[in-house]
Amino acid sequence: MKNLWPILKRIFMYILLTGATLLMSFPLLWMISSSLKTLEETNSPGIIWIPKQVTWDAYINIFQNTNFLRSYFNSIFFVSFALAGTLISIAAVAYAFSRVDWPGRNLVFFLMLSTMMIPPQALIVPQYVFFNKLGWIGTFNPIIIPGYFAGGAAMIFLLKQSMEQIPKEMNEAAIMDGAGHIQIWWEIVLPLVKAPIATVATFLFVGFWNSLLMPLMYLQTVDLYTLPVYITTLYNINQTVQQWPTIMAAAVLTTVPLIIVFFFAQRFILDSVVLSGLKG
Repeated sequence: MKNLWPILKRIFMYILLTGATLLMSFPLLWMISSSLKTLEETNSPGIIWIPKQVTWDAYINIFQNTNFLRSYFNSIFFVSFALAGTLISIAAVAYAFSRVDWPGRNLVFFLMLSTMMIPPQALIVPQYVFFNKLGWIGTFNPIIIPGYFAGGAAMIFLLKQSMEQIPKEMNEAAIMDGAGHIQIWWEIVLPLVKAPIATVATFLFVGFWNSLLMPLMYLQTVDLYTLPVYITTLYNINQTVQQWPTIMAAAVLTTVPLIIVFFFAQRFILDSVVLSGLKG
């Protein structure tokens, strides 16, 4: 019986994890199933998991829609520039807090963390007024440029804690060899914290890609709409008979980059943890 207990325990864990995976995958599976149904099946009162006749009309229609293709390009453009600038600025600020001694560092770090207690909704009106005075409404500037000033106290804290695990002697040795802080940050520190950077980059990508409120407020032009805004307009086009297959097809195509990024980021995180040799 003792020999069977580890096997039974492992089987139970597999069953539990499989059930949890199916439960968490329910929205995705329903979305894929609905995108392959006919309009009559999606609007029927009963629950139909497997389409009686699989149809790809929704995907054909969505790919023939120039507004969808434009919004896809807009999302890629917005996320690429916002992610690059935000990630670099966060890594630089985290380095300044963790590896450089300067007067008032702890106070500034405390003030930065205190911004996490401010509800984002409280900043909507002043931010909109500020960007409006700059003439940025109707452009990508309000949703891209703020990230270049290290937006995200939680992400800075995560990288700071990881950078503090690196021995201080590495900084001292590099300085003795004539290296400056920028060179130390780029050539020594960043390669050693690839795992946390990959984690932060994944979180930022998901947040930017799924962002709806800020693009909806500031873009205000169909030509600039990102994917979440475009899918919202699909839902609001016809309130009488919703074109659910088309909406679900657009949602599925929007989810694909998230799955791809998470898959590769997961592998990169595991590999970088092994290669970095850092011990928490």
